[in-house]
Amino acid sequence: MFARLMERRNRKKLKDDAYAYLFEPYEGDEVVIYDTETTGLNPKKDEILSIGAIKVKGNKILTSQMFELFLRPSGPISKKSIEIHGIRPCDLDQALSPEEGIKKFIEFIGNRPLVGYYLEFDVAMIDKYLRPWLGIRLPNQKTEVSGLYYDKKVGRIPQGDVDLRFETIMRELDIPNMGQHNAVNDAIMTAMIYLRLINDADIH
Repeated sequence: MFARLMERRNRKKLKDDAYAYLFEPYEGDEVVIYDTETTGLNPKKDEILSIGAIKVKGNKILTSQMFELFLRPSGPISKKSIEIHGIRPCDLDQALSPEEGIKKFIEFIGNRPLVGYYLEFDVAMIDKYLRPWLGIRLPNQKTEVSGLYYDKKVGRIPQGDVDLRFETIMRELDIPNMGQHNAVNDAIMTAMIYLRLINDADIH
């Protein structure tokens, strides 16, 4: 009941009825897995540098429908940030404005359910740009893969201490590491984790 109330409040804040479809129930069989690379871990002050996403239809990762773009930050990128995500100022020469980038992302995901790892953070980062533009938070249904993993793993561990690190989950599910850490690769690996989990992967 509380969730429905919050959804109605969110819907009333929509500034552009052209995007009312975001609130419509999704009736297809696709989900969107996405990841962001950012200047830091504080949605209030940090910015998105890149977004990577991919669609999963049924049990198939649609590699032909990968989504990747870079956003232009308002200021310089710190050396510490570059060491984490590897995005250099020269990589952003053709970057889009945040407004252009978020609009393209919304058009890509539509009202499909969203899936991710540490998804709450990635959603908060998108919401940071979405609120000034459309007045709303992302209304899409959301699934956290670490939550799916925890639910499957916790019954096998007496003390209930489940390691939810991305690398641990990949190793436990025998997911290949794609090496380079970027938003697209992370989205693809998360998609593989998601499919293994929803198809009752055997977790030791």
